[in-house]
Amino acid sequence: MPSVTLSDVAREAGVSLATASRAINGSANRTVRPELRERVLAAAGRLGYSPDANAQAMARGRTTTLGLIVHDIADPYFSSIAAGVSAAAEDEGLMVTLASTAHRPERETVLLEMLQSQRARAIVIAGGRQDDPEGTEALRIAVAAYAERGGTVAMIAQPILDVNTVAIDNTGGAAALAQALVGIGYREFAILTGPGRHLTGAERTTGFAAALTEAGLPEPHLVECEFTRDGGYAGMAELLRSGPKVQAVFAVNDVMAMGAMAAARDAGLTVGADIGVAGFDDIHTLRDVTPGLSTVAVPLPEVGRLATHLALQPSSEKPLVEQVQVEVVLRDSTPPLT
Repeated sequence: MPSVTLSDVAREAGVSLATASRAINGSANRTVRPELRERVLAAAGRLGYSPDANAQAMARGRTTTLGLIVHDIADPYFSSIAAGVSAAAEDEGLMVTLASTAHRPERETVLLEMLQSQRARAIVIAGGRQDDPEGTEALRIAVAAYAERGGTVAMIAQPILDVNTVAIDNTGGAAALAQALVGIGYREFAILTGPGRHLTGAERTTGFAAALTEAGLPEPHLVECEFTRDGGYAGMAELLRSGPKVQAVFAVNDVMAMGAMAAARDAGLTVGADIGVAGFDDIHTLRDVTPGLSTVAVPLPEVGRLATHLALQPSSEKPLVEQVQVEVVLRDSTPPLT
């Protein structure tokens, strides 16, 4: 027996195909009078018609999909955020589509446009911004185009776009870490800063260095490197090869710090004895790192949950900015020197 089509329902109800589609599938910009909708639904019931999910999404202008754009799916920082996003999306009856820029910021705009073409209901963009006015403007235009079609966006980053944003206290957290390390006897520091245009790295570098200046200590030695584990390894290797002797190294994220610890070990040093190392984020994989890494703890799954809730909020003239507080955690990688 042939399956019942929407055309059959329209004919049974005595309405046009377009009206039947709007009555059953919904519409992003057209409505159907209540009496017509009831007539179409009654006809569909009599014929045993089941609507097509893709057709409903096309008609309504959105699906039950939430897009998540990250910089690196292998990075535990982003996987922890993704876990929070997924949990919050499940609570809302949504499924997450994950996309990665592979640390190519220009890919954010491309991925956002792809998710828009797939009619994602909302999009979360996770990852620090770049000091790149041209790239930022391109992303702003793409976000505005998505919003015009009814989509909503939230970011986990610096609040530099006109969208709801979860902002992590990078500057304050790094300053608190510096103060804690000074408090247990450290005086000579280096910072693995990440790339020069990376705003998160810059905020954490600025906060840490400012706290040292306030404590009356010398400026830290700065080493620019990639915002990755291998970047941290290369930065530490460069520091040990040509930089001044320091008591502790602050890597501006934990995966960089893990790379830095590996480079120190490969150079014959014992982390926590010959040199201290600290990071930022408190990623879950630190549970298996020896010695335990001192860091600044960010509630990453909660950050993901919060960003999802913000992404699902209706658009407003004044975007919401939720500040996330952080906490210094000192472990064996930086034992007291006093």
